[in-house]
Amino acid sequence: MRHTTLAGRIGAGLAALAALTACSQESDMTTDTTDAAPTASALIARAQTIEEPHAEQRPVEIEQLGITRIDEYQWIKDENWQQVMREPEVLDSDIRELLEAENAYLDSVMEPTSDLQERIFQEIRGRIKEDDSSVPERDGAYEYFTRFREGGQYPIYARRPIDPDTGEAAGDEEILVDGDAEAADFDYLDFSGMEHSPNHQYVAYGVDVRGSEYYEIRIKEIATGAVVATLTDESSGDFVWANDSETLYWVWRDENSRSKRVYRQSRTGGASELIYEEPDDGFFVTVGLSDGDNYVVINAGGHTSNELRLVDANDAAAEPQLVAAREDNVEYYLTEANDRFYFLTNADGAVDFKIVSAPIDNPGRENWEDFVAHRPGTLINAVMGFADWQVRMERENALPRIVVHNYESGEEYEIAFDEEAYSLGMSQGYEFATDTLRFSYESPSTPEETYDFDMASRERELLKRQEVPSGHDPEDYVVRRIMAPGHDGVEIPVTILYHRDTPIDGSAPLMLYGYGSYGITIPASFRVTPLSLVDRGMVYAIAHIRGGMANGYQWYLDGKLEHKINTFRDFVSAGEALAAENYTSRGNIVAYGGSAGGLLVGAAINMQPDLFAGAIAAVPFVDVLNTMSDAELPLTPPEWPEWGNPLESEEDYRTIEAYSPYDQIAEMDYPHLLATGGLTDPRVTYWEPTKFVARLREHRTDDGLTLLKMNMGAGHGGASGRFDALRETALNWAFALMVVGLADEEVEAIAAE
Repeated sequence: MRHTTLAGRIGAGLAALAALTACSQESDMTTDTTDAAPTASALIARAQTIEEPHAEQRPVEIEQLGITRIDEYQWIKDENWQQVMREPEVLDSDIRELLEAENAYLDSVMEPTSDLQERIFQEIRGRIKEDDSSVPERDGAYEYFTRFREGGQYPIYARRPIDPDTGEAAGDEEILVDGDAEAADFDYLDFSGMEHSPNHQYVAYGVDVRGSEYYEIRIKEIATGAVVATLTDESSGDFVWANDSETLYWVWRDENSRSKRVYRQSRTGGASELIYEEPDDGFFVTVGLSDGDNYVVINAGGHTSNELRLVDANDAAAEPQLVAAREDNVEYYLTEANDRFYFLTNADGAVDFKIVSAPIDNPGRENWEDFVAHRPGTLINAVMGFADWQVRMERENALPRIVVHNYESGEEYEIAFDEEAYSLGMSQGYEFATDTLRFSYESPSTPEETYDFDMASRERELLKRQEVPSGHDPEDYVVRRIMAPGHDGVEIPVTILYHRDTPIDGSAPLMLYGYGSYGITIPASFRVTPLSLVDRGMVYAIAHIRGGMANGYQWYLDGKLEHKINTFRDFVSAGEALAAENYTSRGNIVAYGGSAGGLLVGAAINMQPDLFAGAIAAVPFVDVLNTMSDAELPLTPPEWPEWGNPLESEEDYRTIEAYSPYDQIAEMDYPHLLATGGLTDPRVTYWEPTKFVARLREHRTDDGLTLLKMNMGAGHGGASGRFDALRETALNWAFALMVVGLADEEVEAIAAE
């Protein structure tokens, strides 16, 4: 499939905030372990006078595997939750009243920071080129690209013709889909994908207007601009064109939000043909195209195993053909090139993956031959095929590299980069028989650069450098990387960003971000949002904890199932090391994470509450035991290999119970907390953060803030417009500044202006 990648197999979890990584550096600073509490805050004192909402307790006794637990807030889960995902207006009135009360309380608490939030919003927006455009990708007689208009919230998909004589773009832009126009009648809009037909006459795109991740698949005729068919409103948003430009393959999502079937259907609509149905609720289905566009690839995959089926993309009546039957803990992903198939796989004990090849006419497991052998400690996480070249992305010692291999000569080489810490991306585009590889490069201090790289001459051409309209000088910032000693002797990489004027003497407050699940690795990329914290004197740090793959696949294995506690302890160890090395001090840290990263935050504040001044848990997966015990929820069966199955295993039950944030809330002092959620979120359902906030508020023994922001018109990703989403970030940042004492003075100054 195009750009075969390990990260692409993951169906759950929020795309994590970008990391900011730098070269490892020894510190010569003296260690100061003196606790330094944040400055006393008038904003906090005011907020503590506002009456909190208190959810009614309606205890339910749950018996499971002979174990009994009490859940006093189980009623917050609507009995008709599946319908609520599709029709939010049917939400139970008691639940709606509670959510609205929580939002009203949050608004009251945060009201004095409204102007500060607006300032932060405008700062971040000012760093974004509003009329930005992607670098065009050529395909035949056209080049295709995405752009935004000034002030626009949503992307515009467009193309230009290419002059056949000069090979350069010529003629006027042709808008294929105008995202702002599509969103005019909706409060929420998300595109799942946009693909033009091989004959360049039609464009197919997926649209979700609720945040529930059920997508319509629309077909638009480019010449007239008319939507000529809507194939379904029950798609996962995953689809591909066959080569006849008449047929599409799309994935159906069931009532529990699981991607279970692949249909084949004419672009004109009409009857759809079921060509594959996945019987195992632990496996989800996706579709894609092989690199040479000769095969539709159906992937049925769970968290630790998968199997592929191939459909001839040139035959609208072809049946799927199985490549290799699924095996426990064996994954394989396909690229097509050089008249062979190549598979990225961890078969035969290749923990960090290897590449094997097989003949196209007989690609079964018995015919796999090693092409790039397994090298422990060197993770191969992406492979891309061209007619004459194979390109792979590797990661070693938490840094990526690109390796180019020539099929004819067998020679291969790495593309060199100057900085010691950076992030890479690569894209194949539409052309297969080409010597050009497109890749992107960025670092925590270097805005993204996009290059075309000639794989034969090894020359690179800079096509675009990310523009920061309000200005950005990399010399204003310092990037460091430390290795935090873990509880079991393992060293945890931690990336640090701060302004050059920030004193590193233990006095600075710090935001500590982490994720640590599903093997997702946080790259050392450039992001504009943390700069609003860093410019105000906060240190921003990323903990590259176990559960991700920063140090290889074993790093992931050591942070899941019975080893999951390592993820949380690594995060705490990172915070303690940052305090010990004077980047901050205990009690002056704001923990931040989303989705599974929200689980991380919840577990950390239960384990070591005095380490943190505050915590932001975005759409947090905090009710782990109940969720993993509910087989009807969308992601539960597929995620048993990640977390364990507490319905069948008492050991798994006890393991999850021991860290599940909702179940581990205790009578003790807690840091200030802001949790967020989305009413139509199928990944982390709205009741998880709601229940967590309700229980924590009742059990905390201090007068700290416990806040919930529930987005009543969005799902897992929050607001859909690019600027609306920034307002949610501005709220989070204002909360963080408030709880570490950095907001009061600025709020007063703004009021005096």
